[in-house]
Amino acid sequence: MNLIMLNSYDSAGGAAIATYRLHRGLRSVGVDSHMMVLRKGTDDCSVIGPLNKWERARAILRTKLVRVSAKLFRGHQQSLFSPAWLPERLASKVAKFSPDIVHLFWVSDGFFRIETLKTFKQPIVWTLHDMWPFTGGCHYDDECGKFRQSCGNCPVLRSESEHDLSRRVWARKRKSWEGVPIVVVATSYWLADMARSSSLFRDRRVEVIPNGIDTEKYKPMSKEAARAAYMLPQDKHLILFSAFNATSDKRKGNQFLARALEIMSQAGWGSKTELVIIGATRPEVPHEMGMKVHYMGHLHDEISQVVLYSAADVVAAPSMQENLSNTVLESLSCGTPVVAFNIGGMPDMIDHRINGYLATPFEPTDLARGMMWVLENKDRHAILSQRARQTVVERYPLLAIANRYLALYQSMLK
Repeated sequence: MNLIMLNSYDSAGGAAIATYRLHRGLRSVGVDSHMMVLRKGTDDCSVIGPLNKWERARAILRTKLVRVSAKLFRGHQQSLFSPAWLPERLASKVAKFSPDIVHLFWVSDGFFRIETLKTFKQPIVWTLHDMWPFTGGCHYDDECGKFRQSCGNCPVLRSESEHDLSRRVWARKRKSWEGVPIVVVATSYWLADMARSSSLFRDRRVEVIPNGIDTEKYKPMSKEAARAAYMLPQDKHLILFSAFNATSDKRKGNQFLARALEIMSQAGWGSKTELVIIGATRPEVPHEMGMKVHYMGHLHDEISQVVLYSAADVVAAPSMQENLSNTVLESLSCGTPVVAFNIGGMPDMIDHRINGYLATPFEPTDLARGMMWVLENKDRHAILSQRARQTVVERYPLLAIANRYLALYQSMLK
């Protein structure tokens, strides 16, 4: 089977990492998979990206142009918003490979134009990594819910107009995609429910297939050795917070974590617990977190991630909206329990008080209660860790997930 997978990147961002893992998994089960990207970060010859310096520069320019243009709209500042308006030649590039299936993933940042979808001649699968495919341009809707009708008055754009950019983007999608056969795959039950309730996808076939992970790469290692590798204390409880732009992206929930850590400190945990942050460097004026903080910056290799997951006693994932978090999946695979709010795809992976703790959404007190509950009993912690690893081995092994996709492709070609 000849497959083309479309994703803006192959290594930058959570969707890219999950998609590239699936690409390698599909090749392992016999699929002739090629991954086509706007910007390439790996040296994998089965990933098709810009061929020369000029094409690489043009790809960077496209991304910057798209992001700057979105910021020109009144009130839009930080949240990602993608109008997907730039012309591109994606369909002709795909056609050269004569694929049996075209499989889309995260295709923003100037890689894909909305009107291109109807030009593909092959069956289409679209795996959702956020809400963008069925909204008027936002990637997470901040609970506005207007994607269920026709968008407009977009809170991400801080717009007060019914006929704003989000309404126009939604209308382009409705017009261009009407009658185009698409099988939608959500990686979490929450995102599947959102897609089924949306005005754009409510009549589509929607399946749920989670992200997979190589459980032989992401596995527990000696906590003592892991801490020694990064010169982290052996005699403290370590809480890990890992996210892209961990302290600057409001959706990742750093504001709730900071308050929860203050509550823990007031309860006597400040002197025996320290925080490790992946995805941020130490600011000139560090935030007050109620305890010592180790800033690890951005990590670019899997070994470093495994080491730090193994070094931690618990991972905090206080996102406000989240699909199927790579951080949670990786942490559990390394045997580290996770505390998160009971939102999005978190309940898919975290079984409350079984392999972690699901806190009441956006209540720092319960987030703190969950972290203390995980840490306070050594015997219980060992059981939680064992169950965390077991969860991933049973539900998310990469080759099993790849075979589920293969079965889906085969059913579409019958």
